Amino acid sequence: MILPELLLTFALLAITGFAALAARRWNIPISIFLVLLGLGISFLPGMPRIELSPELVLSLLLPPLLYRAGVQMSWRGFKDNLRPILLLAVGAVIFTAVAVAGVSYYLLGLPLAVGFVLGAVVSPPDAVAPMAIARRFALPSRVLTILEGEGLVNDATALILFSFAVGAVTMGRTFSLPVATGEFLVIVAAEILWGLVIGWGALVLRRWSNEPRVEMVFALLTPFAAFWVPESLGGSGVLATVVCGLYVSWNGPRFISPATRLQGFFVWDLVIYLIEGLVFLITGLQARVIADTLELSQWKSLALACALICILIIVVRFIWVFTVTYVTRLIPALARHDPLPPWQGIFIVAFTGIRGVVSLAAALSIPLMADGAPFPHRGLLLLITFSVILVGQGFTLPWVIRALGIAEHGRREADRDKKKEISARLASIDAALARLDSLEGAVAAPETVSALRRRNEDRRAYFVAACQDLGTGDISNASAALQLQFLDAERASIADLYYRSEISDDARRRIERELDLEDSRIRHSAESGAARAL
Repeated sequence: MILPELLLTFALLAITGFAALAARRWNIPISIFLVLLGLGISFLPGMPRIELSPELVLSLLLPPLLYRAGVQMSWRGFKDNLRPILLLAVGAVIFTAVAVAGVSYYLLGLPLAVGFVLGAVVSPPDAVAPMAIARRFALPSRVLTILEGEGLVNDATALILFSFAVGAVTMGRTFSLPVATGEFLVIVAAEILWGLVIGWGALVLRRWSNEPRVEMVFALLTPFAAFWVPESLGGSGVLATVVCGLYVSWNGPRFISPATRLQGFFVWDLVIYLIEGLVFLITGLQARVIADTLELSQWKSLALACALICILIIVVRFIWVFTVTYVTRLIPALARHDPLPPWQGIFIVAFTGIRGVVSLAAALSIPLMADGAPFPHRGLLLLITFSVILVGQGFTLPWVIRALGIAEHGRREADRDKKKEISARLASIDAALARLDSLEGAVAAPETVSALRRRNEDRRAYFVAACQDLGTGDISNASAALQLQFLDAERASIADLYYRSEISDDARRRIERELDLEDSRIRHSAESGAARAL
């Protein structure tokens, strides 16, 4: 008999797949569409109550997302933008938590400790949802780097604050700033060290294994090893996982084989795609769980509280981002080293404060009891958190990006980066041709040398043409289309030979794999030659 949990998992995955098709057809960001779809499904008659386990999110779903984001993050970009990233990931989170706690205490009548719980929950912008939207546009790379770096680090700050605040409510302990600061610094230092140890150990194991499938097993286990140990010892695990991913990103080329990298792209893309889809869908499904905890007869006061906090966190982020950006430029050395960026980029950073699954998981993990009594205002905290997630700026972010015209800055930057990329490609091809010239007399098969030379000279000519056409952004793909038609003809011939039993199944699979790899190479080469981002 099939277990109900398996049927539910199958249904959620199927809904995620069909939702992706619908979102693409209607040109709606998949993250927003899945949240709304989950919200609608949760209130269907006869729909079972699906409650998200906070432990499932924080311990099983979050580590791969953080690790993959760390691996894909540019270590150079992260290091160069460390100041604005920390100002957002630490400063803005604390500033937002304090502001929410104060407003909750003075205007909503919540106890101050409960207000800090709410502030810690809603303070960190999500690392997944805004990037899923922002990457659809040609934003300047620095804006993307700052937003992504903030999303990777701010969860650690918020979760540590959350643990302090919950402890103050449940155990009645007073909040001591010096003690909390000391514990925070110890946790940060320990998690950075643990992340480096796990990153180094994982790369060493992968090099020793020298087998792509075994390497992929170690790669999939790495984020959990980085996350679980600090989390079980009272930390967040977030910072350790991010540091581990950044370490692997910087040092991976020296340890990871090409075959493993090729497989890793497909494996990780599928894993992250499924996790993100499930996270967004399940987030929407929590609407019914949250509604069941509320006394809806007080809907006016509930709606007022939700609206107040939603507006507050948006305003507070704008105040922090613009104030810090302009005030820090009053320092002459910083102003010379890092001139004031365009105001459109500052606005996008301030506007992109979408809350996500970490806030929801933290809210759901609020204890039911506190010091022998029900946790005060737990249902209200859940409702406000869900409202903050749902009413986030994700709906209007695409429109704001277009209205500000910042994508044009990104396109010009993409053109400059593309010129540098093509120059690097040309230099590498020239180095390969020079090596070929030095080996020509020592190679026993001159026809092989000639074939390699012709192939690489053709590649060089293609990229030279691409570089010359950067100004118009109109690069002919006729060559790639012709090569793909050539491969289609080969596939048709191989299929015909197979169906006539003239080649074996193994032979057909080997030839198909070679043709598929060549197909992927041609398409990737054509995309790399394209001058502009969409």
